[in-house]
Amino acid sequence: MRLLTLLAGLCLATSSMAADVAAGRAKAATCAVCHGPQGLSMQPNVPHLAGQPEIYLAEQLRQYRSGKRAHEVMAVIAKPLTDAEIDNLAAWYASMQLRVEAP
Repeated sequence: MRLLTLLAGLCLATSSMAADVAAGRAKAATCAVCHGPQGLSMQPNVPHLAGQPEIYLAEQLRQYRSGKRAHEVMAVIAKPLTDAEIDNLAAWYASMQLRVEAP
C-alpha cells in the first residue's frame, strides 16, 4: 500500500512538472465562455474550475474526451485536446488560489 501511495505521488509530481501554466492560461479562452474568465462560473449549472485539484481536472477532461463522461458541450470542447493541453489547462486552473473570508 505504501508503494502504491508513493507511486501515485510520483506520478502527480511528474505531471505537474511537465505542465505549462502559461500555455494553459492561453488555451483557457474557450473555457472562459462558460466557466468565467477567472474560472468562477456565473451560471448555476456550470462548475467553478479555479482552485480545483490538477489531477481531478485532468481526469475529467480526459473522460469527456474519451466519452466516458457525457456532456454535449464538454464532449465537443475536450475531443480535440491533446494530453499536453489537458495537463496545461488543469495546471492553470489548479494554480488559482481562492480565499474565503468570514463576514
